[in-house]
Amino acid sequence: MTDLIFRDRRDAGRDLAQRLVRYAHRPDVTVLALPRGGVPVAAELAEALHAPLDVFLVRKLGVPGQPELAMGAIASGGARVMNEDIVSSLEIHADTIDAITVEEHAELDRREALYREGRLPLDVHGRTVLLVDDGAATGATMRVAAVALRQLHPARIVAVLPVASEDACSRVSRVVDAVVCAQMPEPFRAVAVWYDNFDPVEDDEVHAALAHAEASTERA
Repeated sequence: MTDLIFRDRRDAGRDLAQRLVRYAHRPDVTVLALPRGGVPVAAELAEALHAPLDVFLVRKLGVPGQPELAMGAIASGGARVMNEDIVSSLEIHADTIDAITVEEHAELDRREALYREGRLPLDVHGRTVLLVDDGAATGATMRVAAVALRQLHPARIVAVLPVASEDACSRVSRVVDAVVCAQMPEPFRAVAVWYDNFDPVEDDEVHAALAHAEASTERA
């Protein structure tokens, strides 16, 4: 299945742009990237579609003493999503949830400040949002992001993934208005398998992509 492999994340973004030409030059479209891996993909897509680009950060709210177990998540714009089943079964007090939320908000705010350098988040109210990541094995991050994004009242959410498992695309489809999964190879194994270059994306690259997108929008 080597014909399915992308050279790198930017190559994946260019591939997606060919599949999403119907969103090009539309004044109601915004591209949101899930940092950090989704940013190079989304940057290429946004440039090709002539759409504004921003990041949509998600931070997990870990259960006290079991930080890898998510009792919820927070996201850009102040949205919070809770896993009520876990909260109820573990009898996690509201004060505990609020304290952890404040802690994670501090880290989310730090990252947003680092990436944007004073630029305000784009307003997605009433807009069509292309929510982009570099791939999905389970779809958990994209699903949480989509549920959180819905609280900001976009008109439509389109999940955009260069490569994902069939199960991930199916799960994501339940919480968005549409899904574009360019490739769904099976067996899936891992996102990194489908890229020739899957080096980590650094904070500097995220910042540069947002700055370039803003400059391009101002010139348009």
